Amino acid sequence: MKILVIGSGGREHMIVKKLKKSDKVTNIYVAPGNGGIAAEATCIPIQDDAIEELVQFAVETKIDWTIVGPEIPLSKGIVNAFRSNNLRIFGPSKEAAIIEGSKDFAKAFMKQYNIPTAKYQTFTDVNEAIKYIKREGAPIVVKADGLAAGKGVVVAMTEAEAIEAVENMLLHNQFGESGNRVVVEEFLDGKEFSLFAFVDGENVYPMIPARDHKRAYDGDQGPNTGGMGSYSPVPDLNPDHVQFTIENILKPVAKGMVNEGRPYTGVLYGGLIVTKEGPKVIEFNARFGDPETQVVLPQLENDLIQVIEDVTNGKDPQLKWKEGFTIGTVVASKGYPGIYEKNVRLPDLAGSSDVYVVHAGTELLDDGGFVSTGGRVLLVGTTQDTPEKAYQKIEEYLQKFDKTDDFFYRKDIGKTMIKPTIASI
Repeated sequence: MKILVIGSGGREHMIVKKLKKSDKVTNIYVAPGNGGIAAEATCIPIQDDAIEELVQFAVETKIDWTIVGPEIPLSKGIVNAFRSNNLRIFGPSKEAAIIEGSKDFAKAFMKQYNIPTAKYQTFTDVNEAIKYIKREGAPIVVKADGLAAGKGVVVAMTEAEAIEAVENMLLHNQFGESGNRVVVEEFLDGKEFSLFAFVDGENVYPMIPARDHKRAYDGDQGPNTGGMGSYSPVPDLNPDHVQFTIENILKPVAKGMVNEGRPYTGVLYGGLIVTKEGPKVIEFNARFGDPETQVVLPQLENDLIQVIEDVTNGKDPQLKWKEGFTIGTVVASKGYPGIYEKNVRLPDLAGSSDVYVVHAGTELLDDGGFVSTGGRVLLVGTTQDTPEKAYQKIEEYLQKFDKTDDFFYRKDIGKTMIKPTIASI
């Protein structure tokens, strides 16, 4: 089979690594890809939202399956365009991708179908939003309604922060059209986790849970980012809460989208939190999440293309998962998520066969080395039979980045999986 992967980040590189293990796959093309992907697949210089060009390439190259990584092409209708050209593509239609593309739609949908989430109101008028914030008090959460590259959420610990956030979005056009409408919702307290599922219509096949760390610095301090690392499974997560999430959140979403005339096909991502009342939804994404994909897919024993074919043919893919513990830590450019330098040469990435390196923002040089092109540069991951071993392998590999001030990484990703010893209590 010839496979086309759409996107240029770590999630897409992980998908490529998984596809390379399939006996069914002969050629992998990625549009536009990145440096690490270029070393493993054929990169095509077409942007991920250039839908007409991508359709033309898929037709001319006789692509058998296309897998969409990022949210923007999904919201722009790439799946609709491919299907209208009789091309097989895995991802939700434009009508279904609205579950990520509009926070207001998602919240109203959850309210209608009794899916547990934070109470909220939506505003286009800044004064009404401020009145609501003053009435509800802080902490409180302000979200841009539309897509904002993971940066459109402000967890405000004071009323002043929340008011500044709604003014930035509604008055100062911080996120353009994405922030013309804002969702203000209650702050939920608890431990977060992510749960993906392969979905087709009302059929839901859940994956294993993961936990993502969004804050830039150790101890969950600093500004929000696209994700600084992830681990899976999540030992402190009650299996009953996972089952509740499947039965009371993921399955009702799939059924509700069919009822709304927006049947969902693809990967549904639930960003969730365990509150005193049980699991609730923070957000939905209409695709594999990043960086959780980089720790979930390595544990999947099944052939990914076979899973996609089974799911889209109404057949249970019988998902099988490896034993063990997977940790993935992101290496970022100094200054991220603010201003950072690009084109900084990376240290030699060769090293332990026990770890894998997933590229997010890199370019491949003629001499086989790499330079940085993004805020999140790469992720270093490993699967081991104990969390301690996994953490140690990552720590050892990442020492090569300690010799430079150009990059930084969190040193505590996955540490919560390690049970405290008696001596440390």
